[in-house]
Amino acid sequence: MAKKVVATLQSTGKDFAKVIKAVKQPKTGAYTFKEEIIPSDKVKEYFARK
Repeated sequence: MAKKVVATLQSTGKDFAKVIKAVKQPKTGAYTFKEEIIPSDKVKEYFARK
């Protein structure tokens, strides 16, 4: 399945990146991971915001 996603993203003409961000839950203190696929030029903006 991952190979199909990568192949599809490469054929669109834009560069994309899969980003994974650790998010701490306020009630339990446990960390969860949020995954997104975004354009490569937006990666710094993604990690700059909370």
